[in-house]
Amino acid sequence: MFTDIVPELTAAMPDLRGKLEANAPTAPLSWFRTGGPAQVLFTPADEDDLAYFLARLDPEIPILVVGLGSNLLIRDRGWEGVVIRLGKNFAEISVEAEHRIRAGAGAPDVKVARAAAEAGIAGLSFLRGIPGTIGGALRMNGGAYGGETKDVLVEARAVTRSGEKVVYTNAEMGFTYRHSSVPEDVIFTEALFGGRPGDRESILAEMNSITEARSSTQPVNTRTGGSTFKNPAGRKAWELIDAAGCRGLRVGDAQVSELHCNFLINHGSASAADIETLGETVRQRVREASGIQLEWEIKRVGRP
Repeated sequence: MFTDIVPELTAAMPDLRGKLEANAPTAPLSWFRTGGPAQVLFTPADEDDLAYFLARLDPEIPILVVGLGSNLLIRDRGWEGVVIRLGKNFAEISVEAEHRIRAGAGAPDVKVARAAAEAGIAGLSFLRGIPGTIGGALRMNGGAYGGETKDVLVEARAVTRSGEKVVYTNAEMGFTYRHSSVPEDVIFTEALFGGRPGDRESILAEMNSITEARSSTQPVNTRTGGSTFKNPAGRKAWELIDAAGCRGLRVGDAQVSELHCNFLINHGSASAADIETLGETVRQRVREASGIQLEWEIKRVGRP
């Protein structure tokens, strides 16, 4: 348990409308269902409320932004600082002119793909294959099945650590493979995507194909964190992991998926330490077998 600083924050922010919780459990916030407490969990009411909070928060207090938690491992001793969860007030999706879609950072990628399909907007179907939110896609240039966020983003709204509202063009995002160069303490709140005219039924069929491909090749509906490691240039991480003899490898209740080697699974009682130890063991064996150092794609945060 951490020192309760909620009374201090409440006193400094009398007009705050969002919810503050002290020593809130973080396990429910991630797909792995592991992790220690958050010193403070803040759920802002809207973008203005988020900006108000950040403008008055001590800049020395660390912040962590959480969406669906599909690509996140929170360590067992938790997060000393503030965890900001963008809830339903950041999940709105709207269709605009010129085949554009506006979506809140808390909107699930799959729902944005569905809204685009229903509107006959092509080019966003790849989002169906990303099990996260738009905020995560912006931060990591999320991609799957031949598409990436950088291919369709027009601009992104965000709030800086000092509480300033800003807008980034696609070029200003500094996208590279699974990365954006926007400072880590900038919090995305909304994105505008541009697609192209398409046939609704054809787009839905493409999305169904993605759904079937995921179901047959990935351990969906399990306690996992999505792709664990980035693909090295010209190689596939799962092939390297398999060649190193790591398929099915276990540490306690954590296991390398038998179905897809680049996924780690919590079978129920694995700790965050078990999962991270398993991942590091995989990295070591791949390095010994191939000379290639795998890079984590899953974000690991908090006190080990």
